Amino acid sequence: MTRRPFGSMPGGASVEILTFSAGGLELGVITYGGIIVSLSAPGTRGAPTNVVLGFDRLEPYFDSSPYFGAIVGRYANRIEGARFCIDGVEHHVTPNEPPNHLHGGLLGFDKRLWQAEASGDAAVILRRQSAAGEEGYPGTVDVEVRYLLGDRGDLTVEYEAGADAPTHVNLTQHSYFNLRGTGDVLGHDLSINANTYLPVDAHLMPVGVAPVAGTPFDFREPSAIGKRIGDNHEQLRRGGGYDHNFVLNQNGAPLVLAARASEASSGRTLEVSTTEPGLQFYSGQAVGHRGFCLEPQHYPNSPNRPEFPPTLLRPGERYRSRTRYTFGR
Repeated sequence: MTRRPFGSMPGGASVEILTFSAGGLELGVITYGGIIVSLSAPGTRGAPTNVVLGFDRLEPYFDSSPYFGAIVGRYANRIEGARFCIDGVEHHVTPNEPPNHLHGGLLGFDKRLWQAEASGDAAVILRRQSAAGEEGYPGTVDVEVRYLLGDRGDLTVEYEAGADAPTHVNLTQHSYFNLRGTGDVLGHDLSINANTYLPVDAHLMPVGVAPVAGTPFDFREPSAIGKRIGDNHEQLRRGGGYDHNFVLNQNGAPLVLAARASEASSGRTLEVSTTEPGLQFYSGQAVGHRGFCLEPQHYPNSPNRPEFPPTLLRPGERYRSRTRYTFGR
């Protein structure tokens, strides 16, 4: 593992990049936002290629990054009206996507400095304390995220958190994947292990649960990302593409297969398995479809939807989540 400077925060604090490899993968992670800046994977043709979008210097991450490779929290995705109630008390969080709250606010976990510690030759542990009141959230939360490369071409991301007061926690990893390493991703084949998904309103807030059958959201069998993206379907017109949460089919396994992607010209494949109940699939329309996101997480707006799986973390409880990304060829 190597550790070297990657730049400085506006206030002067140093940012480092940690680079390590195992199982044919090489991972570069910076202490700003816990961001994965590079992830090289072998293919059936040619040398290993970086398969995530990112920058080779720090400054663009401050103002030009749509959450490239970042740890997202305290709450990933959207909270309606930037508010929620806990035990009868209303809390207001930052409306950074007015009138709603997105990905933890203006200064979410993706824009914070993390403390990094190497764990052996193929893992890094990132830690930070999110103070009570940060972006409006109640309670102080201590967070730990572990990136671990396995010997079978896999990256495991493990999350753990505890709080000193009731608060909502929902963390994810926001990498944009391009298995070819260049061009757009519309020709990538994708399958998602979900019979239902969450349609959204004009603010991309879920309005219920609907079957994928008979819609462009049916990825139960592999389909090119771009095959139906231009269909005349209200949900696709609304967001200019896919930006929806899928309700993963559960089978009782510790890790449930969430999605599988493949790209023919490189021969690369990606499987995502997770402990989370949902998967946000984003087709990357804001970046010209140069990358797509598969974000394991709880459902959007869960703090205000009691019928959704809960995200409330109370003192004495532990938030734990695990996702594995396995690359093949």
